[in-house]
Amino acid sequence: MKRILLKLSGEALAGEKHHGFDEATVIVVANQVKQLVDQGMEVGIVIGGGNFWRGRTSETIDRTKADQIGMLATVMNCIYVSEIFRYVGMKTAVLTPFECGSMTKLYSKDRANKYFDHNMVVFFAGGTGHPYFSTDTATVLRAIEIDAEGIFLAKSIDGVYDSDPKTNPNAKKYDEVSIQEVIDKKLAVVDLTASIMAMENKMPMYVFGLNEENSIVKALSGQFSGTKVTV
Repeated sequence: MKRILLKLSGEALAGEKHHGFDEATVIVVANQVKQLVDQGMEVGIVIGGGNFWRGRTSETIDRTKADQIGMLATVMNCIYVSEIFRYVGMKTAVLTPFECGSMTKLYSKDRANKYFDHNMVVFFAGGTGHPYFSTDTATVLRAIEIDAEGIFLAKSIDGVYDSDPKTNPNAKKYDEVSIQEVIDKKLAVVDLTASIMAMENKMPMYVFGLNEENSIVKALSGQFSGTKVTV
């Protein structure tokens, strides 16, 4: 593939701490992405905000405000991870759908393409810029907009299962599953809005475990052991 969109779990980047950042984990991720960039691949990245904030768990504040806090959590994540990427030798840019002073640039497809042309890793922070849309939806939206060839979802579990493997030891893992089946069976690869967008725009997804050794490089070099979500 020439251009992909990588979705990183905020919680996965927190490592064993489950909150904030685990720098060693982020450096491992950065070194893997650098291998892909050095091979000529164009990489866009969306990061969740779960290592700082999950708005839907708050029962006291307005949902719109809760989601705005979540958007800012993803901006913090992207700025931090972007700097670690620079530390290991990559060029990066952070784009947001709203103004963040001089900290980020305003998102447009043309601007993203310009950065890709300059061999930069492009971070898409701030979700869609609107409440009620998750980073899953932002991931699929950006992937479609930038004409990515696939979405790679680096999660805390190693693929898609027919039930929660954390609570059901007999949960069955899919090697391949259609996006229609994901929707019909509510398999929660991404949320429903994102699933329907992926289906309508024929955007394949690849789900794998971030914590496995060299998992990002393996997922993109023919050693994929997660779940392919077909369209």
